[in-house]
Amino acid sequence: MTKKKSDKKVFKYLDKPLLIVTIILFIVGLIMVFSSSNVTAYMSHAVSPYIYFIKQLIFLVAGICLFLVMIKFNTKVYGMFSWVLLIAISASLVLLLIYGKATNNAISWFDLGPISIQPSEFIKVIYIIWMARFYEVNEKKLKSYTTSLFPPFVAVGIALLIMLQPDLGTAIIFSAIVFILFVASPIPGIIKSKTLFGCLGLVGIIGIVLATTGNSMLLERQASRFDFRDPCSKLLDTGSQVCNGYIAINNGGLTGVGLGNSTQKYLYLPEPYTDFIYAIIVEEMGAIFGIGIILLYMFILYRILLIGRKSYTNRGALMCYGVAVYIFCHIAINLLGLFGLMPLTGVPLPFMSYGGSFTICLIISLTVVQRVCVETRIRDGINK
Repeated sequence: MTKKKSDKKVFKYLDKPLLIVTIILFIVGLIMVFSSSNVTAYMSHAVSPYIYFIKQLIFLVAGICLFLVMIKFNTKVYGMFSWVLLIAISASLVLLLIYGKATNNAISWFDLGPISIQPSEFIKVIYIIWMARFYEVNEKKLKSYTTSLFPPFVAVGIALLIMLQPDLGTAIIFSAIVFILFVASPIPGIIKSKTLFGCLGLVGIIGIVLATTGNSMLLERQASRFDFRDPCSKLLDTGSQVCNGYIAINNGGLTGVGLGNSTQKYLYLPEPYTDFIYAIIVEEMGAIFGIGIILLYMFILYRILLIGRKSYTNRGALMCYGVAVYIFCHIAINLLGLFGLMPLTGVPLPFMSYGGSFTICLIISLTVVQRVCVETRIRDGINK
């Protein structure tokens, strides 16, 4: 009886606006995964048109089950488990490079038959939790450079493992998360400033080396992605995907051609249900609908940052800020690549793109934010 009352109390203190908008976006995403994938599934892979819809629905159900379990535990518990998970996922990244098989020119997934698992996706969320907990536990030792810089140094090793796959987009997002958490942490300002100046110097040196070597240090496939300007002039080569994305967006106009009526999903875009799903959304539902999705993204980021700012612990604040950066980077990199403003990196769009690892990690990260909100409201006696 007491446990039931406790569970009700937890759900009572959830951030309702964030929860409602999250559910809306996941439902829209599920519908658009079906609409954008049915042609490719049937014509290219000779499977049921419903296959990706069913798989995505299973991922969502699995994520909801995780949410129902995780939301009952204090964020301190997340932190304690993060050590074990961090070691396990880091080890899996090493094993992936040794035993993994290349898919889409990258060794990023463990193929487990009906599903594939992407360890580099999980490492982003785990590192947010671990880093927030590490700085909280070692708060009195943060005047030491060794303690303060330990998480960034560990992150460098993990980022290198991700880049060796090679997965530049995930490495960029992971690095951005670590950078923001380092800046937002309670580390003394003098350590932060010296470290940041050192990083800027290192980035400058790497930039000079790449400029003078003509990108010869990059793989041919990676170097070609930096030639992303004027994609339609390279329609039959590297610019075909982005240019067909432009065509889809142009077809949609303000109000769209109607749900299910996209022409670009007819094999013009290779996997329209993943990286280019936003182009299909705009083509079918229109630019007004597409802008509405972006506004909902902005609302979600606002609510997450608000929850982080109100948290009474540095642990909770850092977890929220890390999740906000995680979601923002995925949105920004996906859309900038779609619009030809940066190289394509294969980064999924939150709530919309098909993908099991990313969907589950997104739900886990939002659960962490909701748990921070619950702890803050229970402590302050707020019920909004």
